[in-house]
Amino acid sequence: MKLQRRALVCAGLAAASLPAWAQTDDKWGALRGYPESRSSFERLPEFRVGNYSGGHERTMRHHVIRAGARGAAWNDTPVKDFRYRSGLFQKTPDAYLAQWPVTGLLIARDNNILLERYRFGRQPAMRLQSWSMAKSVTSLLLGICLDRGLIASFDDMAARYVPELAGTLHGETSLRHLANMCSGADVVHARDNAVLYPGALLGRDPDIARTVRGWNRRSESAGMRFNYNELAPLTLGMVMRRVTGGSLSAFAEQALWQPLGAEAPATWLTDARGAEFNSIGFAARLRDWGRLGQLVAQRGRGPDGRVIVSEAWINECTAWSEGDAPVLHGRARLTQGYKALFWHARADGSRPAMHGHHGQRVLIDLPTRTVLVQTAVDQQGPWEHELHDMFDAAGRI
Repeated sequence: MKLQRRALVCAGLAAASLPAWAQTDDKWGALRGYPESRSSFERLPEFRVGNYSGGHERTMRHHVIRAGARGAAWNDTPVKDFRYRSGLFQKTPDAYLAQWPVTGLLIARDNNILLERYRFGRQPAMRLQSWSMAKSVTSLLLGICLDRGLIASFDDMAARYVPELAGTLHGETSLRHLANMCSGADVVHARDNAVLYPGALLGRDPDIARTVRGWNRRSESAGMRFNYNELAPLTLGMVMRRVTGGSLSAFAEQALWQPLGAEAPATWLTDARGAEFNSIGFAARLRDWGRLGQLVAQRGRGPDGRVIVSEAWINECTAWSEGDAPVLHGRARLTQGYKALFWHARADGSRPAMHGHHGQRVLIDLPTRTVLVQTAVDQQGPWEHELHDMFDAAGRI
C-alpha cells in the first residue's frame, strides 16, 4: 500500500514537472493522425505538426524548387552516448526531445551527420516548414545576385531595380537597410501581420507588390532603428525577381538548390501572381536544411568545394560596418545581433543563425563548421538556452 501511494505521488510530481504542452492530452493531433487545415495556418496547435510538414503546400499556392539528378551524399557518423551539460545537469538529446515539441533535430559537421532524430511521426522524406528561416535563404540568394553583378551595390536603393517603387517608402530604402530591418517603416510585426498576411499571402487575391507599394507610413528615417518585419525582405524579393528575370524559386533552383546538392525538391509559398512570400514559406527536408547551414559554415562552398555564394558575402553577413550600427549585438536585441537577414548569438559574428517562428532554428558555428537544425511546433518555455548548451557541446566533439 505504501509502495502504491509512493508511486502515485512520484507520478504526480513527474507530471507536474512536465511542460504544459506535455500535460495536455493529444495537444498536437496525434490521435487524428496529425491533421492539416489551411484555415488554421499556425494558430491551432493540433494542426501544426501536419501543416508544418507538408500540409501548407497541399493547401496553398507554391512553387517547387527541383533538386538535381544526384544529391550530395552525407556521411552517417552518429556520436554514441552524446551528452552535454545544461545548468547543473548532464543531459542527452533524447531527454531534450522528450521535453519540448520538436519534430526534427540534426547536428552535422563537414558533411558528417553526428545526430539525427524525428518525432511526432515525422520522417526524413518530409519537407519541414521554415517560417522566417526563409529570410536567411533570401539573404543567400541576395549574395549570389551581388556576386554575379545583377545588383551593383548592397547600398543601392530598391527603386533602382524596381522603377515602380520610385517615390515609395520601400523603393527609397537601400538594400542594406532592408536586409537589416531598418527601413523606417511604421510597421509592427505583432500588430500589422493581421493586415499584411491577408493582403500578401492568405487573402482571396493576395498581391505582394501591391502590399509593398502601398505601405508608406514612416516611423523614422531609414537606417535609424532595427524593426523586424515582413515588408523589408518582401521588397528584396521584388528586386531579385526583377534582376533575374523570373521567379525567386527558379533562381534558387539554378543558383543554390542544385549546386548545393540538395537531395529533394523544396517548396516556396506564393501570392496569387506567383511571387514568393519570401519572408516565410520555404520548406525542405531536415537534411537539406543541414546542407544550407553547411554552406554558410563552409563560407559559401558546397560539398564538392565549389563556390555557390562568395566568401565576401558570408563575411558581409557576419560583420558590421558603420552603416549597420542599429543591428549590432546588444542593440538589435539584448542578447542578439542581426545582419543581412541572419541572427547572431555572438558579437564577433562567429555564430550566425536562421530563426523561424515556433522554434525553427539553423545554428552555425563558423570556427568548428558545426551546424544544428531544429524544427518544431511551439516556442514556449526555456528551451533555447539548453539548445545552445547542446550546440556548444557538439562543437567540442
